[in-house]
Amino acid sequence: MKKRVWELDALRGICILGMVAVHFVYDMTALYGLADWDLPLWFHIVQDWGGVVFLLISGICVTLGSRSVRRGGIVFACGMLCTLVTYGMAALGLAGKDLVIYFGVLHCLGVCMLLWPVFRRLPWPVLLGLGLALSGLGLWLRGQPPAAVSWLIPLGWIPAGFVSSDYFPLLPNLGFFLLGSVLGRTLYAKKETRLPRVNAQGAVIRFFCRCGQHSLWIYLLHQPVLSLLLWLGQSLF
Repeated sequence: MKKRVWELDALRGICILGMVAVHFVYDMTALYGLADWDLPLWFHIVQDWGGVVFLLISGICVTLGSRSVRRGGIVFACGMLCTLVTYGMAALGLAGKDLVIYFGVLHCLGVCMLLWPVFRRLPWPVLLGLGLALSGLGLWLRGQPPAAVSWLIPLGWIPAGFVSSDYFPLLPNLGFFLLGSVLGRTLYAKKETRLPRVNAQGAVIRFFCRCGQHSLWIYLLHQPVLSLLLWLGQSLF
């Protein structure tokens, strides 16, 4: 992408900061017991829909840029790093097995970007149909009996007793990604901002844009930072 579309960076930044806020509230209440709150409405909204918005944005951006395979490989490798770290923590007794990330948001985004060359040449009406079909199939799978095998976990069909601290299966999320690509092909066909009259140099917008541009680093580093801060808070109070 030669010229970044600022509203996509800003929206991605809002999403990643919303995720940090959700993890902070969850860690503070459920893991460290520093507060005993009823989870607020915004918590449930971000938890349920923040990932969907992030996938839609990623689908838009993949139509604007290039080297999706290279970027997808990097994101997927970061996802595998998260798997190794959480598995190691569980194996050492530092956390429960429910912490282990088997197929989280980074795995999902990485695979979606790696698969994009398969869909790149399809016209947007076909992408729309595929996106709706895959999204619907994923939602249908949630109501099915548990799978008998574990290798279907990345697709969204989980065995009985499966738990994970971060789970983003390809179904329905690949569908959401493709729906985002439809928005990229239509709303952003010219690969330029849709809000040219907005002053994108304001401090607030630039802050969200910067967070969006570095969302991968924020995702990788936020949990260790939150854990350190909350551990200090628990020790002190």
